[in-house]
Amino acid sequence: MILSIGFRTLLYKEVLRFVKVAGQTITAPVLTAVLYLLVFGHALEAHVQAYPGVSYTAFLIPGLVMMSVLQNAFANTSSSLIQSKMNGSMVFLLLSPISYWETYWAYLLAAIVRGVTVGVGVFAVTVWFAPLSYVAPWWIALFGVLGAAILGTMGLIAGLWAEKYDHLATFQNFLIMPATFLSGVFYTIRSLPETWQAVSHANPFFYLVDGFRYGFYGQSDVAPLLSLAVGGAFFLLLACLAVWMLKKGYKLRH
Repeated sequence: MILSIGFRTLLYKEVLRFVKVAGQTITAPVLTAVLYLLVFGHALEAHVQAYPGVSYTAFLIPGLVMMSVLQNAFANTSSSLIQSKMNGSMVFLLLSPISYWETYWAYLLAAIVRGVTVGVGVFAVTVWFAPLSYVAPWWIALFGVLGAAILGTMGLIAGLWAEKYDHLATFQNFLIMPATFLSGVFYTIRSLPETWQAVSHANPFFYLVDGFRYGFYGQSDVAPLLSLAVGGAFFLLLACLAVWMLKKGYKLRH
């Protein structure tokens, strides 16, 4: 039963964990996104126009919002699990009467809450820098939640796999960060050579950013339905892997 007291308690604990240090988990990422906007927007505003009729700053804002959603959703689940492993509190989760499905959804929903909260914060601060359009707000909400769900699940997988902080840093620095920065946050892939366009299409994060930006301007590098299909398939694949790892107690029961 997904609304059991074990599920509600774990969800509450995971949300409270990042809310208690909001300066670090919410305010800091918002400030980082604003700095990106100030630097890149100032440097490239007069030189780059990604979409017809859309200024570079206006193009950049949705990308920064989505980047913040992705990175913070990943950070929530991955940091929680590795901390629980390192300080020995994981044993309390293993002994509690909560199923692996409930565990997965509690961690996932908390990651979505944090990712979306940071994304809304970034949007609220950066929206004043350039006029934005809202052609398809439902696409904005859908891709925002889907992106947070995918990275929350990836964070769960990384947290289960990692045995120490160095392992988690490796996962983040060599997979999450490159995939995020090379997803079209700062540019449209149509500006790249054909070889690199093909490489970008192999990056699932690209479809999340592209679909999210479509909701604002009705323009994208690929069709939003294709982005949704790729993102949905990627989420299902990751979710199956994460649930299997939880069911097996992967690197938890030793």
